[in-house]
Amino acid sequence: MKIGRIVDLSHKLYPGEEEYKLEVSYHFVDELYPQYKRRPNDWYILSEVSFIPHIGTHIEVPYHYLKEGKDISAFPIEKLIGEAVVLDFTHKKVGEAIDKEDIEVYQNEIKKGDIVLIKTGLSKFYRTPKAHDRPYLTPGAVSWLIQKKINCLGVDCSGIDPKGFDYQINHEALFKNDIPLIEYLNNLDQLREKRTFLVVLPVPIKGLEAFPVRVIAIEGLTSR
Repeated sequence: MKIGRIVDLSHKLYPGEEEYKLEVSYHFVDELYPQYKRRPNDWYILSEVSFIPHIGTHIEVPYHYLKEGKDISAFPIEKLIGEAVVLDFTHKKVGEAIDKEDIEVYQNEIKKGDIVLIKTGLSKFYRTPKAHDRPYLTPGAVSWLIQKKINCLGVDCSGIDPKGFDYQINHEALFKNDIPLIEYLNNLDQLREKRTFLVVLPVPIKGLEAFPVRVIAIEGLTSR
């Protein structure tokens, strides 16, 4: 097995600086668990983390919108590891639609079982007042991707639905077809090829609808 170039597609997270809650506190191990011994001058700590699972680069699964949908612990990991294709929509403006006709341009490049990555170029605005500035996908575009039987959809911005509504029709359509959504990807502009091998690994905690993920692209991965 030859491992190629590795590109980290996740945002680094900073406690207290994220849009959603991310708090970290520190304790010497014997403060929380007296049965563990610590010499007085040793830096032997346990951190305690409290967060909303939609922080940073994160994945959302059907349970987010469907009461009977799969939670993060039940979602099949094989859908989150495999071939990915990058669709370039950096020419789309904030608030502009990415419609079915736009997506169909890539019909010969999207394969069954692909993880599809939408590149808007707007990840540079993460953790700024412009973090939610983005284009959006039309229901027709999402329906077309569903029909292509993709395994997962990812975007380098805050979402895929038009803003200003009290529902997210595109989220629901994906989740009803067991297709998860990754939001706030990073560094898609660092990828050299349209196709890559992707690894997306959430921690399988029972009952969660989402979880932050480390998304790793491996370019030039071969079996030799």
